[in-house]
Amino acid sequence: MNAPSTLDDLRAAVRGQVWLPGDPDFDGARQPWNLAVVQPVAAVVEAADADDVAALVRYARAAGVGVATQPNGHGASGRTEGAILLRTRRLDSLTVDPAARRARVGAGVPSGRVQAAAARHGLTGLPGSSPGVSVTGVALGGGLSWFGRSHGWVADNVTAFDIVDAEGNARQVTADTDAELFWALRGGGGDFAIVTALELALHPAPHLYGGRLLWPGEHAPAVMNAFRRITATAPEALTLWLDLAQFPGQDPVVALDVTHLGPTEEAVELLAPLDELPAPLADSRQPMSVADVGAITSDPTEPAPGISRGELLTALDDTAVATLLAGPIAPLLGVQIRHLGGAFARPSDSPHGPLTEPYALYLFGIPFDVATGRAVTARQRELAEALPVSGRRSLTYLHADGSVADVFSAAALARLRDIKRRRDPANVFRSNFPVLPVGDSREL
Repeated sequence: MNAPSTLDDLRAAVRGQVWLPGDPDFDGARQPWNLAVVQPVAAVVEAADADDVAALVRYARAAGVGVATQPNGHGASGRTEGAILLRTRRLDSLTVDPAARRARVGAGVPSGRVQAAAARHGLTGLPGSSPGVSVTGVALGGGLSWFGRSHGWVADNVTAFDIVDAEGNARQVTADTDAELFWALRGGGGDFAIVTALELALHPAPHLYGGRLLWPGEHAPAVMNAFRRITATAPEALTLWLDLAQFPGQDPVVALDVTHLGPTEEAVELLAPLDELPAPLADSRQPMSVADVGAITSDPTEPAPGISRGELLTALDDTAVATLLAGPIAPLLGVQIRHLGGAFARPSDSPHGPLTEPYALYLFGIPFDVATGRAVTARQRELAEALPVSGRRSLTYLHADGSVADVFSAAALARLRDIKRRRDPANVFRSNFPVLPVGDSREL
């Protein structure tokens, strides 16, 4: 790209709020959700609306700078040097068409709002564990949902994107209007266009049963065995996640998080092996609204530092279990295993394709200081190398130092790179995890 301008005229180019280096609150404006990620940027813009996004893209293209888009920065990688950081939280329109079972979701709308709106009509979207994460961000990364075993990737359920392209033109993209770009946006990341809104398929959800069971860590072997027993034959409507947790100064615990898209009686029967376990410390299972699914895991609602690593497991056999339970998980705070399968493994017209690994592994720790951060990373690497991982990762699970080469097949990545080079030759769009190798971009 051309050498960047000083951006002194950026405020005149857009109607939204602008922060430049030296402005009050500039550091706060550029900070992503994960406080452990350093995010250097040339400026921050909170767009007023979709037209403002288009104006920003035209400005950035002319100025020779990139644009990195974030509603709030849950998936930030810090690869934003010299770019304008675009905040889309004000693109917050949300409409639900219950007859068509569709929701039109602005780029700044969090998952929890979609769930609340859909629940009023007996419908559900594809929520993950946190109600505060933007639907658009999750969909661009593929998206692992509570209900993915029934309905596949979140991206599989997107039927249209409202976008601004690399020339600053706003339009809608569907499988019929632009099949190539539609394919890339359904899980290929944010390298190809800025999504200002999307249309999401909703699904009937007349019943939901869910909650969390919690035991002392000493019962982890028995809980793990029950988890394996249930997931071996679980129908697609049933999803279980197992959590090993060790908080500083507290005893280790083990938890099972569960959702069942069906009647309570069916869920109770499917979960009968849990009745054979020691009495839990807590059990919040109950019939619930899909609007409340975010309460199951009680994910943090405020920004905090963290180091995460995601892997996909090819098996959860006796050897893998022994590895996971061999000793304390410290200095990690959490080790989570999510049951996949079901619709995840079916054909998917997306860059990810079908997700055939039966389990996902998520490793999380907090870098309280430099030494702890290094220890967390080392422990994550140690566990990943000792477990039967496939070597493939989900884009939304990719750690800050990861690469898209760890996510997509060689054929899918080559296709994504070709689309990027043709659709954004000036490399205006800067995603968390670029599809092009460093230095592979075209000049304006």
